[in-house]
Amino acid sequence: MASVQELKLELLEIVRALKAYVQTYPQSCGESPEEDRVSESQPFVSFTEEEKTVSDQNHILTLEMIHAEMGDCQRCPLGRSRTHLVFGEGNPQAELVFVGEAPGGDEDRLGRPFVGRAGQLLTKIVAAMGLTRRDVYICNILKCRPPGNRNPQPDEIAACEPFLIKQLQAIQPKIICALGTFAAKTLLKTDVPISVLRGRYHDYHDISLMPTYHPAYLLRNPGAKKLVWEDVQVIMKDLGLKKKDKSDIS
Repeated sequence: MASVQELKLELLEIVRALKAYVQTYPQSCGESPEEDRVSESQPFVSFTEEEKTVSDQNHILTLEMIHAEMGDCQRCPLGRSRTHLVFGEGNPQAELVFVGEAPGGDEDRLGRPFVGRAGQLLTKIVAAMGLTRRDVYICNILKCRPPGNRNPQPDEIAACEPFLIKQLQAIQPKIICALGTFAAKTLLKTDVPISVLRGRYHDYHDISLMPTYHPAYLLRNPGAKKLVWEDVQVIMKDLGLKKKDKSDIS
């Protein structure tokens, strides 16, 4: 059996050999140690195509993780009055995300976004684009219904908006369609009226954001459907969807 001293010498030789290998490895691959080193100021990590594919496949898992993080959310008073938390639904890799204000009564009851009368009209708008609800992603600024469908309060937005931002980061859409005054003003941090904001793109964290009227507004003001269809056609063009002369959102 080898003595303790012999074992120490053998271990020392292994360490020296490993150290020599590490020092020469970059040069053996045709790279210098400087090239192999990642700059601390470098903001992004470069992915191979295979890694990007794996990342894309994990988008739905990412949304599930965000949903799990919310849990039985009690971060604001709405958690105590809601029936269901309405997280969002649709394609986790959607190019187009619709963002509304907050769940209504039907949404609170079913736990799904845009399923009431306004939601049925949104479904018609999506269908008129040549898409289905499974092709897009639909969510709201708030995940819980405000009592009486009142406007969201600042503390409620502060508690909920970070999760919306995480959802958008996970989905990485090409375009966001902000439905209604409140959604547009909240996302763009502005007090400019929706009538002025709509019809053109705005930048939201390097994502194109198109504000337009909320479907609930269209139910009260059918004449505005023409304006919404104009906004939708701009989105369709940028998504490479076939343009239609007339809409079927009556």
